[in-house]
Amino acid sequence: MLKSNLGTCASLLNTTCPYCGVGCGVEVQTTADNKLTDLKGSSDHPANFGRLCVKGNKLLETNSVSGRLLSPMIGGKKASWDNAITKVANKFKQLISDHGPDSVAFYVSGQLLTEDYYVANKLMKGYIGSANIDTNSRLCMSSAVAAYTRAFGADAVPCCYEDLEQAELLILVGSNAAWTHPVLFQRIERAKKLNPEMQVIIIDPRTTASSELADFHLKIKPGTDVALFNGLLAHLDSHKALNAAYISSHTQGFEQVIEHCQSWTLTRVAKQCDISELELLNFFRLFAQTDKVVTAYSMGVNQSSSGTDKANSIINTHLATGKIGREGCGPFSLTGQPNAMGGREVGGLANMLACHMNIENPEHRQTVQTYWQSPTIADKPGFKAVDLFDNINTGKVKAVWVMATNPMVSMPNRQKIADALNKCELVVVSDCVAKNDTLDFAHIALPATGWSEKDGTVTNSERRISRQRGLLPATGEAKHDWKIICDVAKAMGFASGFNFESSSEIFAEYAGLTQFENNGSRDLDLSALSELTDSQYNRLKPVQWPVNKAAPYGTKRLFTDGKFYTQSGKAQFVVTEFNAPQQLTNSDFPFVLNTGRIRDQWHTMTRTGKSSELTSHVSRPYLAIHPEDAKNLGLRVDDLVTLNAAHTLKKDKLASPVCLAVSIDNSQRQGEVFAPIHWSASNASSANVTHLFTDANDKISGQPELKHAAVSLQKVKFEYSGQLFIQQDLNVELLKKHFDYFVTSPLENGHLVYFATDQQPAGIKQSLQLELPLYDEWITASSSDLNSTCALRQGKMSLIMFVSTEHINLDLGWINSLLTIENITPEQLHGLLNQQPDEQFTQGKLVCSCFKVGENTIVDAINDGCDSVDGLGRKLQCGTNCGSCKTELSQLLKQHKPEKLHVESQHIIALEAVS
Repeated sequence: MLKSNLGTCASLLNTTCPYCGVGCGVEVQTTADNKLTDLKGSSDHPANFGRLCVKGNKLLETNSVSGRLLSPMIGGKKASWDNAITKVANKFKQLISDHGPDSVAFYVSGQLLTEDYYVANKLMKGYIGSANIDTNSRLCMSSAVAAYTRAFGADAVPCCYEDLEQAELLILVGSNAAWTHPVLFQRIERAKKLNPEMQVIIIDPRTTASSELADFHLKIKPGTDVALFNGLLAHLDSHKALNAAYISSHTQGFEQVIEHCQSWTLTRVAKQCDISELELLNFFRLFAQTDKVVTAYSMGVNQSSSGTDKANSIINTHLATGKIGREGCGPFSLTGQPNAMGGREVGGLANMLACHMNIENPEHRQTVQTYWQSPTIADKPGFKAVDLFDNINTGKVKAVWVMATNPMVSMPNRQKIADALNKCELVVVSDCVAKNDTLDFAHIALPATGWSEKDGTVTNSERRISRQRGLLPATGEAKHDWKIICDVAKAMGFASGFNFESSSEIFAEYAGLTQFENNGSRDLDLSALSELTDSQYNRLKPVQWPVNKAAPYGTKRLFTDGKFYTQSGKAQFVVTEFNAPQQLTNSDFPFVLNTGRIRDQWHTMTRTGKSSELTSHVSRPYLAIHPEDAKNLGLRVDDLVTLNAAHTLKKDKLASPVCLAVSIDNSQRQGEVFAPIHWSASNASSANVTHLFTDANDKISGQPELKHAAVSLQKVKFEYSGQLFIQQDLNVELLKKHFDYFVTSPLENGHLVYFATDQQPAGIKQSLQLELPLYDEWITASSSDLNSTCALRQGKMSLIMFVSTEHINLDLGWINSLLTIENITPEQLHGLLNQQPDEQFTQGKLVCSCFKVGENTIVDAINDGCDSVDGLGRKLQCGTNCGSCKTELSQLLKQHKPEKLHVESQHIIALEAVS
C-alpha cells in the first residue's frame, strides 16, 4: 500500500487544488481512519489567500471511489501488476528493437505532478532515446512557451499575480478569467474596488462574464489579434510613446519590427478587426498614457494557427515601452492546467529537454546526458500532438502510452484520433477513472492514484511551486504515475536510472539538474531546493522559481535588471505576420465556431461531472447563437441543431454530426457561435465539439486551432423530447438504443437524462419496463402534448419521465426532492404528473451553486430593492462563498435594475483626424 501523509490521529493538511493554473492552496481536515471531513482554501497560500472557486469547494464531493479504475486491465479483463508491467515493457522493447526508438511514444498531461513528468521524460529521452513524449499542454499553452522563448531566450513568465492587482491598466485578451481562473479574477475585482482608477479592458469576440468588470470591451473579429497589436505598436511609434532608452539598452530587432508594422494604420486595423476607429484609438491612447500595464492572455490567443505570433505581438508592445520587469507590468500568459508549467520545466513537450534546455543544442544534450548518466539522449524534436497521432495513423508510431488525459475528447479531428488508436499495435492508458472515451481503445489500462492520493509538486501560472500532498492511501491497486513509469523502465532493463523510492528523491534529482552546469545561464534554477531532506520536502512552502543562492526565498518577477536569457542577453523583438485562421467560413459553412470552458466544469468532466451541484449550473451542452442568426434559421431556445464542418462530410452524408441545444445569446457576434468543450461519448450522444476542428495548428508551436472552425447549422426536429429522472445509473449503450439524442447529468439522488426521439411515449415506456424490471407500480398521465410517467418501488418514487412535443423546463430541486421521499402522497403524485411543483421549487435557473439560489429568487430580491452584488449576498448569501457567480449577479442587476450611465468628461476621447 502506498504511503500517505496521515499520522495516527486527526490532522489538518495543506495541499493544492487539481484544477486550473491558479494553483490554489487547500486545507483538508483528516481523521485517523482515513476520512477527509472538511475542506477550505488555505488562508496563507499566496495564490488564493483562502479563496476557492466552486469546483475547488466541491473537491471532497467529487473524490469518491465511484468510477475509479481499481486494478490493471489487459484486454478488458482484470490482471496482476506484474503481468501488466511485463506486457508493456516487453512490447515496447520488441518494437524499439524492430523499428527503432521513434516507433513508441508517450502522450502525457498537465494533470500529472512534476515528479511524474520528470521520470516519463527521463525514460523517453534519456533511455529509450526518442523525443516522442508530448502532452495535452500542447493544446493550451505551447504557443505561449514558443513566444516567450523567441523573445526572452527561455520559457520564462515575467510576471506574478500581484502585478495583476498593481497594474493601472489590465488588458485581458482571449481570457474569460471570471470562469476559467475565478479566484484570480476575484483578486482583480478586489484590486479594482480598492483602486477605482484602475482600468480593465477586455479583448474578446464574445461578451463574457469577465466583461462585467471591464471599463470597455473590444469585440474584435476572431483571429485578428496580430493586426491589433501590430497596429498598437505602430501607434506608439508615431505618437512618441516608446521607451527609446529601454529599447536601446535591453532589446534587439526593433527596427525590423517597426518597419513591418508601419502599414498597420488605424483605419486598416479597425477594418481588419471589425471595430470602430474610435474604440481602437481609445485603447491605443490608454496603453500609451498608462505607466503600469499588464496584458494577460489565455486560450483565445494560444489556440490558434498563429498563436505564437499573437503572443509575440503582445510581447513586442511591452518591450517597446519598457513595461516589463517591474511592478504592475508585463505580458502574462495565464496557464490553463494545474501543472502545465511543471511539465514545461521538466521537458514534457516533444521539442524540449528537461529544465528548459534545448534539444537541438549539443551542449544542452551533453549536460542532460551527463547528469542522468543515461545510455543515450534524444537529438531531435519528437512528434508534437497533432503529428503524433498522424504518425500513429500511418503506422510509424506503433505503441502509445497515454497518461492522465483523454485525447479522444480534447484533440481536434476526433475521427482521426479514433482511427489512429484503432490501428495502433499497443495502446496503454494510465488513469484514475475506469471509463472515458480514450480508455475504450486501451489494450492495457493501468490504475493511477488521483488527487488526495498523489504526492509531489505542481507549478502554477506565476512560477510558484506548491506541494500536492498525499492525504489518503491509494484506492484499490492504484499506483503513483511515477512508480508505474519506473516499474516499466526497470522491466525494460533500465534499473540504474529509476530506483526511486519516493517523490522527494525525484524532486531532489530534478532540482539538481536545474543547477548542474547552470552558472546563471538558464532561467530555471532550483539549486536552493536540491538538497532538501524528506522532512523539508514534506514541509515545503509555496515558492516562485528561480530559488537559488541569490534568491533563497524565491523570485517574484523576472527581468528586473533588463537582462534576458538570449545569447546577447537582450530581449528579441519578433516580426509577426497577420494570417487568417485556417478554417474559413464560406457559403456552405457560414458560421465561426468558438469553444471554451464553462464556469463549474473542468476538461472532460471525469471529476466535476460526478457532482450534481456542479452540473446544475449548466446541465447539458449548448450552442450560443446571436438572436438575428437564430431568427434567420428559425431557431428557438432549446431547439436542437446539428453542426457539421467540411471535413466531417463523407460521401455527401453527415458523419456523426454534433447535436446541441440552442441558447440564444446577444453576447455573440453575428455569424459566430460558441459551444462548451466538456461533453463526450461517455455522457452524451453527439456533443464532442472538437470533432468539428481540423488538424490546423501553429507552424511554430504545433498548438491546434481550437477557437475557429467553419460550420454549418441545421435545425433538427424530433417528434418528442423529454426528461428522464432515475435513481440508478443507466448504461450509455442502453440510451443509444432508445434515444436519437441524449445527455446524462447527475442528480443528488439519481440521474437525469435529456432525450429526443421519434418513438411514441408508450413505446418508450414499454422499452423501459422491459429493460428495467425493478419497479412495483407504473403510473402514467397523458394529454395532447404531454405524457407523464413515474415508477415506484415499495412506495418510493424511483423513476420519473416527461415526454412532450415541446422542450420541458423543470426545477431539478423539485424532482430531486421527490426521489428522496419514502412514501409519496397522492397530492405530490398529482402535482408531479401535472408538472405543478410546490412553491418552494420555483427559483428558476440556478445561478449560485454554493447556496442553490435561482434566478427568479434573485430577480425578486432586485425588485424588492437590492441594488448591488453585495446587497444580494447579504440577503440571499449568493456570491458570498466562492464568488464564481458574482458576474452573473451583476448581469442580472443590469438587466432588471438598469442604471443611467454617468460618463465623466475626462473619459471621453473624441476621434480626431488621424493621418
